[in-house]
Amino acid sequence: MSSPQAATARSGSGFLDSFFKISQRGSTLGREVRGGLVTFFTMAYIVVLNPLIIGTVKDGDGSLIGGGTDPGVSIAKVAVTTALVAGVVTILMGVFANFPLALATGLGLNAFIAFSVASDMTWADAMGLVVLEGLIILILVLTGFRKAVFEAVPLQLKVAISVGIGLFIAFIGVIDAGFVRRPAAPTGPPVELGVGGSLRGWPVLVFVLGLILIAILYARKVKGAILIGILAATVLAIVIEAIGNIGARTADNPGGWGLSVPKLPDQWFTKPNLDLIGEFHLFGAFDRVGVVTALLLIFTLMLADFFDTMGTMTAIGAEAGLNDKDGIPPNSQRILIVDSVAAAAGGAASVSSNTSYIESASGVGEGARTGLASIVTGICFLISMVVAPLVTLVPYEAATPALILVGFLMMTQVKDIDFKDIEVAFPAFLTIILMPFTYSISAGIGAGFVAYVILKVARGKARQIHPLMWVVAALFVVYFAIGPLTDWLT
Repeated sequence: MSSPQAATARSGSGFLDSFFKISQRGSTLGREVRGGLVTFFTMAYIVVLNPLIIGTVKDGDGSLIGGGTDPGVSIAKVAVTTALVAGVVTILMGVFANFPLALATGLGLNAFIAFSVASDMTWADAMGLVVLEGLIILILVLTGFRKAVFEAVPLQLKVAISVGIGLFIAFIGVIDAGFVRRPAAPTGPPVELGVGGSLRGWPVLVFVLGLILIAILYARKVKGAILIGILAATVLAIVIEAIGNIGARTADNPGGWGLSVPKLPDQWFTKPNLDLIGEFHLFGAFDRVGVVTALLLIFTLMLADFFDTMGTMTAIGAEAGLNDKDGIPPNSQRILIVDSVAAAAGGAASVSSNTSYIESASGVGEGARTGLASIVTGICFLISMVVAPLVTLVPYEAATPALILVGFLMMTQVKDIDFKDIEVAFPAFLTIILMPFTYSISAGIGAGFVAYVILKVARGKARQIHPLMWVVAALFVVYFAIGPLTDWLT
């Protein structure tokens, strides 16, 4: 005879299974929880990194974010608000779109805003542009334009996007771990193995051992392989730091830890300061830099956001086996709506545009298939608001092995591209290689789209090109030439 508690547990589990379609998608409650945790561990760095990028940069008026002058205060505010917005929008993705996709402040966009946009205006003015960009994309989603563009993309180019993102996140992994680095000598190659062509330092060893452990556990089909690997590597990193006092990676200490040093914090809890929320001026940039410049900046932000998410959700859906025969993920319209809202929310909270994270693929690699994993990730972000010091316990070197394994899994889709057909093979090739080479998903997608249109026209098959592909290719030409166009128009 079962107890009332057991009956209640089954009832709760049944509700979750029905609402999130866990069994229908071939997953389990345990997989979703593990997947959500893994995704958080592989992208928690943003709570540390975003404040270092935007919290220490002075705007056009010589002020830090929030109008202060103390970098320590600014960094603390950005860290807490970054975690808050990431948590809320990721939970929204899980509940509203039921998709294993997490969101947070977009890297690349935040640096572009901090160093290229905010230098000519106040930070609040720059955040106003981000809010406007997000609202414009939301309108494009609600009118069906964004989804229509997504559906117009040929299937094999969608496959190429997934493969390219796989290489991209693997490249991110080896770079962040210090396994591959930019050489000190300006005349050397763009990147090299370790320091001076050889691997040095205990942190790199942690990365290598973590990668080997995850690969072995995954090959042996151990449940929680990625999560176990991250946690084991983190424990090893903490022990090594406690014994060897390795310190942070710097020019004088190339064998140090990347971004955060894995040591137990002196203070375990922090009091959240949410003063940054609402610190934006919607149309302030138009007065500071003029209408034309402001519109060009919005266009640049919008196009990057627009196609980064399209590529990310395609890759996540493909890796999870959720995409339909045309390569379209389930609830794609809802995914795009949440992503658009997240972009505006990041600006409204003064922490830069929030967007979908390809690191979500690590959670999918752990077995996540539904939005429940996103809710777990979002809750972790909310918890990190008050236990922010704990986020620094997981260094790059312990988390990035997961990205290598997932990059491999996504790379296996390359077999679905017909490399005998030059009209799709060459655009696919450009898409795949340019994502890691340019460190940009949008650049890879744009090059592939433009090449696809050019080759179709060159072979007399212009009628086979979807009308929206013409529009998108033209927009990408503008995107690639945005620098000269800005100089010419302003």
